[in-house]
Amino acid sequence: MLDTLASRHVETRAIITGGAQGLGLAIALRLVAEGCPRLVLAGRDEVKGAGAVDLLAAAGAEASFVCADLSRVEDCFRLVDTAAAEMGGANALVNAAATCDRGGLLDTTPEIWARLMDTNARGPFFTMQRFAEQAIARQEPAAIVNILSMVIHCGQPFLAPYTASKAALAALTKNLAQAHRRDRIRVNGIACGWMDTEGEDATQRRYHGAGDDWLEKAEAEQPFGQLIKPAEVAGLASYLLAAEAGVMTGSIIDYDQNIAGAYF
Repeated sequence: MLDTLASRHVETRAIITGGAQGLGLAIALRLVAEGCPRLVLAGRDEVKGAGAVDLLAAAGAEASFVCADLSRVEDCFRLVDTAAAEMGGANALVNAAATCDRGGLLDTTPEIWARLMDTNARGPFFTMQRFAEQAIARQEPAAIVNILSMVIHCGQPFLAPYTASKAALAALTKNLAQAHRRDRIRVNGIACGWMDTEGEDATQRRYHGAGDDWLEKAEAEQPFGQLIKPAEVAGLASYLLAAEAGVMTGSIIDYDQNIAGAYF
């Protein structure tokens, strides 16, 4: 199927936060498979970043990695400015970077709240701000995909600040889509359910005492017998960034096998 889509992204110049692993890297690989020639990835781990760049280069793309802490506004700006210097400005942005510390109403500290809000909401906001400023200055159409979570509908009790941060980004997705329609900047979001990533593996082991068989047990309980795979979501993200998505903006798509609001 990818052969028939090989030219979908030949004009795409993409920034992908969280692009060194997991869903961010899966989206990067999908874009390259569909013709994207230039990408700038961002993350905190330089070793993983270098590995991701090598993978994309082997697939035929020019890619670079910016080591950045996206809870820092100056790093958000530096990322977008680096993309401008290296590839003349980006016309596609994926905000996939996030942190997922645990915390409920009674045990969330101010530090946990600030870390989650700064990384998951403030960071994407100021990354989008700089990205939009540059796209408008170039008078170039652009597209943004924000990676959200199904917790925006409620979330588990131990994910209160994470839920708040992703709900904030969901509201921003719609607000900025409305604000920048006439600048031809489309903004959409994907609310993902439980996903099989190395980050989730680390989370399960760190917070829930999971053993080596946690994934097998978790998948056995799911309606479709699996957790979501990053490559599956990558196809949707690619579509939302592509010109064939047309005028679609301000949409938040639930990507899950469990239905929000269902009770059985």
